[in-house]
Amino acid sequence: MERNRKTRLGRVVSNKMDKTAVVTVETRRHHPVYKKTVRTMARYKVHDEKNECQPGDTVRLEETRPLSKEKRWRVVEIVIKAEQIEVRPEELEPQAEEVVPEPEEATAEPEETTEEQSEDELK
Repeated sequence: MERNRKTRLGRVVSNKMDKTAVVTVETRRHHPVYKKTVRTMARYKVHDEKNECQPGDTVRLEETRPLSKEKRWRVVEIVIKAEQIEVRPEELEPQAEEVVPEPEEATAEPEETTEEQSEDELK
């Protein structure tokens, strides 16, 4: 005898607990008075037996018996895996700007002044 269980589609927000993930499910409904589409978000703690869920994954949930105080759902499948970007530690450090020496101006060195010229300049 198969039961009709509720299913939801949501995005994993956190997986910091052991065998538990926090999933946000977004639903849209039409507001009866204001005639506007309203977006509501619900967060569920779901059972993830193999710790496969990563933040950003889209998963399908299924209602189940109470597994703990707040867990009433379990992960049926991971529909879309989140794209993981690998960042190396050296990419996180600010890179020193390369200091390019300015080209020296092509001016002739001042000629040595003799004592006679310097005396003339003083007068």
